Amino acid sequence: MIDHQRRGSSRPASRRRASIAAMLLAAFALAGCARSSSPIPAASPQPRPPVATMNGSPPLSDGDHASSPPARNSIGVLDSGGATAPAVSVDRGSGAASGSGAGPAATGGPPTSAKNTISPGTGDTRSLAPAIAPDTGAVGGGDAASTTGDLSGGLALPAGTPVLSIPRNETIVAVATPTATIAPTATPSAAAPPSLGGCQMFPANNLWNQDISRIPVDTNSATYIGSIGASGFLHADFGGGGAYGIPYVVVPQSQPLVPINFTAYGDESDPGPYPIPLTAPVEQGSDAHVLALQQGTCKLFEMFGTQATGGGWNAASGAIFDLASNALRPQSWTSADAAGLPILPGLVRYDEVQAGHINHAVRFTVNTVQRAWIDPATHYGTSTSAARPPYGAKLRLKANFDVTPYHGEARVVLDALKTYGMIVADQGSSWFITGAADPRWDDNDLNQLKAVPGSAFEVVQLSTIHYP
Repeated sequence: MIDHQRRGSSRPASRRRASIAAMLLAAFALAGCARSSSPIPAASPQPRPPVATMNGSPPLSDGDHASSPPARNSIGVLDSGGATAPAVSVDRGSGAASGSGAGPAATGGPPTSAKNTISPGTGDTRSLAPAIAPDTGAVGGGDAASTTGDLSGGLALPAGTPVLSIPRNETIVAVATPTATIAPTATPSAAAPPSLGGCQMFPANNLWNQDISRIPVDTNSATYIGSIGASGFLHADFGGGGAYGIPYVVVPQSQPLVPINFTAYGDESDPGPYPIPLTAPVEQGSDAHVLALQQGTCKLFEMFGTQATGGGWNAASGAIFDLASNALRPQSWTSADAAGLPILPGLVRYDEVQAGHINHAVRFTVNTVQRAWIDPATHYGTSTSAARPPYGAKLRLKANFDVTPYHGEARVVLDALKTYGMIVADQGSSWFITGAADPRWDDNDLNQLKAVPGSAFEVVQLSTIHYP
């Protein structure tokens, strides 16, 4: 709700003597003034009513991920060795989860405990600036502007109105007339693009780093949300002591190159060799992703369906991304992700959450994707139904969804979903957002996300839809 403003004005008028009759006439003429021995106190701003909360089911205990491999350390900066970590994902061909990942069964509202692990800013990132009316100097925010003093510096009266002589020990006070003034909505400030290993994750104007909080809603948003599952719930597909999520490794510029043998989508893959050590962590499950960021060159090397063999790697597909460029992959090409997108820039990373902000869109999966795509995706799904979203579609958490009951890691994620949203990147369990495998995640904290319903999201206006 936008606070209404009260405006009052005052201008100097000269004093003069008047007879008793003139004083009586002036009393009738001064309809907008009141005689008082002290100023009227400024009106207090009215409190904003609470925003309606969209209740969903309560957090469940952890353990309902797609599978339960043992926890391992998963993230590191490689000099001469590597760290390994398992993760969970979904088979891209069948669209089926590799385990029992299911939505919550209980109902209720979000947790309300005030855990102070992280202290992100509260409320929507868009603020209402207090208005200042330049023609009157009245300050917005609900305060009434009052003017006191005798007529040597008092109110300006209508032409021809008798002037009342007031003793010096008394005052004339303006009776303010309430006037509704809409304060302008501040444009969210441009946040610094995300970075890792000394490399910025794409230019600031890249679609992954775009603030989508003010983009119009797509006309087919309700249809898309319905096909994904409006009654489903958000789910963090990472955590479990590092057992869940997609691992990655940062390697130096001097990292030796190794040969890559593509076993399935070689015609849509960037040829090797890649600077990926044979000790690099491999995501557990059928997707078996391997991600490596090379320092110095700031190039990202990603593989799908990966297995170390001999002195190199076998992989179903592979892609190389220059993080200094906005260049997309060739149209209709896949990557290590089904949509033809990079994976690492869309992961929820522990270091970002601990810093209190995620400045990019988040990767997530839906049950079925249309046989189409929009930028920045370059590949297509399996369904011929126009009711299904295309790859690359962006969703955001609705502005009126109340995030104040959420805290810690979950709150940082929800704030990012309001500002940067999430991108359809693969077929799998609906509403599963992807994060980096890391043993430091707090599962109890992340479980709060399971109370956020699919109906709390909307699809922002799509750009040109491409078809194979």
